Amino acid sequence: MSRYRPPRQKGSAYITAEGERTLREELRQLWKVERPQVTATVHEAAKNGDRSENGDYIYGKRRLREIDSRVRFLTKRLEELTVVDRPPSDREKVFFGAWVTLEDEDGETVEYRIVGPDEFDLKQRKLSMDSPMARAMLGKRLDDEFVVRTPEGERDYFIVAIRYEG
Repeated sequence: MSRYRPPRQKGSAYITAEGERTLREELRQLWKVERPQVTATVHEAAKNGDRSENGDYIYGKRRLREIDSRVRFLTKRLEELTVVDRPPSDREKVFFGAWVTLEDEDGETVEYRIVGPDEFDLKQRKLSMDSPMARAMLGKRLDDEFVVRTPEGERDYFIVAIRYEG
């Protein structure tokens, strides 16, 4: 049986300045802190002889592969990303990096920030610009209405506020 997986569609190549700092810090942490620690653990475990039943060696080697894979990904991804660190000239419109306050049909409000696919986090109310919700918002103005298709059906939203500070 084949292990072929079709290539994933690449996300947009935009990132906020904070997102870039976070990715660079993760890269530094993996390369300068974690990898040397794991390498030392594997080195010590290898001195103990039989490696076939040596948990520190086996799991250390696995962790090294994970770290190296993530380091390669972050290095390549950071080279191709474009950092968007200035707000747009038209601050009345929703663009990348905007904090957008929405009101739904029930009158409930929620605020989201439109960010790149490498930094989205729904717990922090950060939406990827490639998500259906963000795509529906982009280009809209204050008090505009838009519709988003969800698994539960279509939902209407109104843009209540737009801001561009950090």
